[in-house]
Amino acid sequence: MSVYQLKSRFQNILRPLVRFLAARGVTANQVTSLAAAVSVALGLFLSLAPFPHWFLLVPVWFLLRMGLNAIDGMLAREHGQKSILGAYLNEMGDVVSDVALYVPFAFIDPNGWMPAISVIFLSALTEFTGILGQTVGASRRYDGPLGKSDRAVLFGALGIFVAVGGTFAAWTWGFWALVALLLIWTIINRIRAGIREAQTAAR
Repeated sequence: MSVYQLKSRFQNILRPLVRFLAARGVTANQVTSLAAAVSVALGLFLSLAPFPHWFLLVPVWFLLRMGLNAIDGMLAREHGQKSILGAYLNEMGDVVSDVALYVPFAFIDPNGWMPAISVIFLSALTEFTGILGQTVGASRRYDGPLGKSDRAVLFGALGIFVAVGGTFAAWTWGFWALVALLLIWTIINRIRAGIREAQTAAR
């Protein structure tokens, strides 16, 4: 079970807003670029000024960003705005945004950078693996258990934890290790699912 599976319900809620934006000339690429720019700006701000209470912005922005991600996809699919540039912006923007929003947590970890950086690397590799499905004759894979939406929930909760006074300590090693294992599991699931789909399509 992945948060991604709730996407269709989320889209139904946003559809009237998407129609409003499309009617006023807002494009999918503009929305994608805005989401990435704000994510990078917030990540830089929290990295340079890692005050605990500001980490409450992380879950707030993750929720808003999930909305923007749904909006840009719906503008592209339902309002004739699909483009090759948009496909690049969408995938690259997601990875850049995730990295920018995860990095601030490395700054506040007394155990050093490596645990968080390992998770950041595996998160990017997870999305890379999902994209690779398209190169072998399968679809873009979103299999869990720790896809993009699931990580948004996880890091949003971590932001709330920090904002209310929670501190990282020795236990953080175990947390990062568990997240890393879930990401590796996700990568394996995406590879297996992509292979199965490609083999089925080739028959």
